[in-house]
Amino acid sequence: MPETPATRTALRAGVAVGVATAAYGISFGALSVAAGLDVWQTCFLSLVMFTGGSQFAFIGVIAAGGLAAAPSAIASSTLLGSRNVIYALRMSPVVGSGWFTRLAAAHLTIDESVAVSTAQPTLKAQRVGFWMTGLVVFVGWNLTTLVGALIGNLIGDVSAYGLDAAAAAAFLGLLWPRLKQLQAQAVAVLAAVAAALLTPVLTPGVPVLVAAIIAVVFGLTNWLGPKTGDQTAESPPIEGMPS
Repeated sequence: MPETPATRTALRAGVAVGVATAAYGISFGALSVAAGLDVWQTCFLSLVMFTGGSQFAFIGVIAAGGLAAAPSAIASSTLLGSRNVIYALRMSPVVGSGWFTRLAAAHLTIDESVAVSTAQPTLKAQRVGFWMTGLVVFVGWNLTTLVGALIGNLIGDVSAYGLDAAAAAAFLGLLWPRLKQLQAQAVAVLAAVAAALLTPVLTPGVPVLVAAIIAVVFGLTNWLGPKTGDQTAESPPIEGMPS
């Protein structure tokens, strides 16, 4: 695949976001072992479940209620991970064809890979961003999960190192350039406020889904966005798609 400025940008973004997110795997590994799972159970979760938010929800419930809380832990993590179904619909025309490709893409469809992909201006760059981010996060997350599980007791409180802020900062870097229109600004503010208000009172995963619903409603209704003609004039054409 010949490189273009857009694909090079997508590659750099994928690596940067992937490394920042993978670093947070140390936190998961340490917290999982502290919650009562052994090293191999912890690594198995990262390898098979591979959705950071769902994994943290799972071990959070296990830490609070022990093995007796396993059904609640599974329900919470499943609810939080259900947002990936929405992501899959968006990524379907991006990831490529073939059953093996789509099977691999399904496992790599996470917040980070979708965020980097949708931030790119062309279809080729979107595809590069998706695969690069997904692969870097997958490999890095599993490696750092193992490291965190092995040395968790030695490094103490992992939140003191700010690893959770690294992933959030990477997301903010992707989001910020896209907040130029009133519509995008309104969605960001309302989704953030809704998630912040609902997190203390609802089951883990529900606030994220509510924030996603707000974004979908704004996207479908286009309440504050430009008219169709204006969008056509302002939006860059997507490579491989009709202008």
